[in-house]
Amino acid sequence: MLEQLRISGKDLGTVALPDFCPRCFWIQRNAPSGLPFQIFPGIFSSIDSYTKHVVHEWFDRHKTAPEWLADLGPLSGYLDPPHHSKFRFLHAATNILLTGSPDGLFVLPDGSRMIVDYKTAKYSGTQDKLFPIYETQLNAYAVIAESCGFAPVSKLALIYTEPLTDKKVASMDDINRKDGFLMGFSAKILPVKLDREIIEPLLARTRAILDLPSPPNGRRGCKDCEKVDDLVRTVRNREFVQETS
Repeated sequence: MLEQLRISGKDLGTVALPDFCPRCFWIQRNAPSGLPFQIFPGIFSSIDSYTKHVVHEWFDRHKTAPEWLADLGPLSGYLDPPHHSKFRFLHAATNILLTGSPDGLFVLPDGSRMIVDYKTAKYSGTQDKLFPIYETQLNAYAVIAESCGFAPVSKLALIYTEPLTDKKVASMDDINRKDGFLMGFSAKILPVKLDREIIEPLLARTRAILDLPSPPNGRRGCKDCEKVDDLVRTVRNREFVQETS
């Protein structure tokens, strides 16, 4: 019986990156207390959460989606996305528990669901180097959603919310308040292909890598591998100097 592994839809997406490094992935997933020197600003999560509140509150008051979501097409309503503890799918063949929590879950006029993810970032479409992560993440959510009673899922989309920070906007008087200032956001919609079939091969590859007793060879030219090797060499050299001095 394989030991059960757990991975989020977003982390699974790293396996789909063109520059994916199996050695780095193995090290990241096997670090007993997590990786050192990791800092992720919480402000991005706060903005995504605020965006969800803005959308849901508008729906509650006006019974329709805000105008800046018009490119998603007609929406009949929304569902509160389940907590990640309840939004999960066990892939039997690999015994990997796929988890996550979508930013948005909309109901379409035909009764099917649309899953969206908010990204506080400049819109660059599929040219975004992280797009394979987002594509995998949304399709993983589709697989999980349909296993948790939210079938059928018929559409996926990324919603980029880009801060408006140019000088012209900054010069407007009405953005200033007594307690601070306001910042606007420009929304761009990027439809994502619904393709559940991409998930199983990524889970199988994840299982194969993480079952290895030691790290596999890294990707040729991987900068992170070079940094790890440089760090190990530095530590060993200093230990050698101390032992021989």
